[in-house]
Amino acid sequence: MLSIRKIGVIGRTYRHLNRYRQILTVLIKYGFGDLLEMLKIDQYIEVGLQMISRNRGARLEPLTRPQRLRMAFEELGPTYIKLGQVLSARPDLIPMDFIQELSKLQDAVPAFPFEQVCKVIESEFGRKPEDVFDSLEETPQASASIGQVHRAVLKDGEAVAVKFQRPGIRKIIEVDLEIMLHLATLAEHHIEELALHRPVKIVDEFARTLEKEIDYKIEATSMERCARQFLDDPHVYIPKIYRDVTTSRILTAEFIEGIKISDFDRLESAGLDRKVITARGADLVLKQVFEHGFFHADPHPGNIFALSNNVICLIDFGMVGVVDRQTRDDFVDLLDSIAQQNETQVSEVLLKLTYWDEEPDRRLLEREVADFMGRHLYKPLKEIELGKLLQQMLEVAAEFQLRIPPDLFLMIKALGTVEGVGHMLDPDFDMIARATPFIEKVKLERYKPERVAEDIFDLSTKLLRFLRQFPKELLDITQIIRQRKLSLQFEHRGLETMLATHDRISNRISFSILIAALIVGSALIVRSETPPLIYGISLIGIILFLAASIMGIWLLVAILKKGRL
Repeated sequence: MLSIRKIGVIGRTYRHLNRYRQILTVLIKYGFGDLLEMLKIDQYIEVGLQMISRNRGARLEPLTRPQRLRMAFEELGPTYIKLGQVLSARPDLIPMDFIQELSKLQDAVPAFPFEQVCKVIESEFGRKPEDVFDSLEETPQASASIGQVHRAVLKDGEAVAVKFQRPGIRKIIEVDLEIMLHLATLAEHHIEELALHRPVKIVDEFARTLEKEIDYKIEATSMERCARQFLDDPHVYIPKIYRDVTTSRILTAEFIEGIKISDFDRLESAGLDRKVITARGADLVLKQVFEHGFFHADPHPGNIFALSNNVICLIDFGMVGVVDRQTRDDFVDLLDSIAQQNETQVSEVLLKLTYWDEEPDRRLLEREVADFMGRHLYKPLKEIELGKLLQQMLEVAAEFQLRIPPDLFLMIKALGTVEGVGHMLDPDFDMIARATPFIEKVKLERYKPERVAEDIFDLSTKLLRFLRQFPKELLDITQIIRQRKLSLQFEHRGLETMLATHDRISNRISFSILIAALIVGSALIVRSETPPLIYGISLIGIILFLAASIMGIWLLVAILKKGRL
């Protein structure tokens, strides 16, 4: 199991110095040298890093910081591309401008040789490829950072698509995670602005996400769960999983002879109806979101196929999302409040859907929400794009440091993606009109007798638990006060940089006083002709003069290196 907590933060980093040097070189190349200086990396891994050039390899001034970060991730390879893709779905961890840029990262990696595919099969099954598959194509259908897909035929004649994990990818990921954790730890200690975004937590989250993604059994389970949701729907098809030839490193699913919905010519020649495909594809995602709470989080055109009779087929369940019933209810309330242009209610629901360190000024939030609705809701309903509306609503939340839970963001992103695909297939597609029946259904279900009874039971259970626990907890607090063990702790935040600056100032002043004392002392010794003498000059005075000179030069160089005289 991937775990960066068992990976040494500093000690083992020396073993991967070449990779560390490569990462730092790329970061400097794309204009992040200032951050590396602030991290004080030389104090930890000075050996070998002095060779890194501090000059930029290209003129990057016209590019924004998010653009330069995307380019750096692309150059650093698979692990960092995957990191960027993961971060592009985490508005609770990074700012929105970075999210929009990192979402452009493409997961295109050269295929690995077929000989390595055969080794993966032998490693997982203990048998040769010809003993597992009747045939296996050497040329992959697709290749990505974690694995690649080959077409094959099973011994019973079933055509399948087999995804093989890239050999050695776990080791590569662990090395990169080790370095990421070290950099994140330094960032939290030395850079106050980055510490606010909790970089160590970002690396932790990334490790957990990658752990799921490199275990193909989890993806297989997601596909089977989605298939069960649509068993009774003849308009949706999910490929079958073959469990007997599926492991954590090999995923075997039914091969789909479908047409990508972005291939308009083939859709037309096959006699398929683009409007029907659009409506059914939208219903599929809306049903996943509003009825099941479990959804395909990346429904872009490459993951959606059209089959005969306008049947929709979803593939690639590497990224899925889950939202509970309460979140779905709150999200529906948000849409309802926006439609009614009730800024107070929108603000209340937005605060329920997000979490924050300090509650924002509600009046300012309501004013910003009112301005947002005034700018976007003056159009006719059919001209409003739900995806863009929700995206800009998230930007309002980001302005007030309201963090969006990742699965809620994935849900909004999925709705926006399927709306964009719908407009591509059918320019007259109206996502809001299509979503209205699902929203109304969620609202009506709240008043069903069984739902009301369930809510009353939950409330009664929580109230009973509170009545049982509160007296005991009150007695515990009274006992602590009586024993004078109650203490208040105050934590000062944001003072680390100022204190470090004060330390440097006081150290330099002390150093300067010491140099001055040496100069004055050596002058007195020379004046008093304290023996031993060289050409009539005190040797001790000369030594003290030299020591003062060296220390003075050292202090001057240290000041100049910081760029301040």
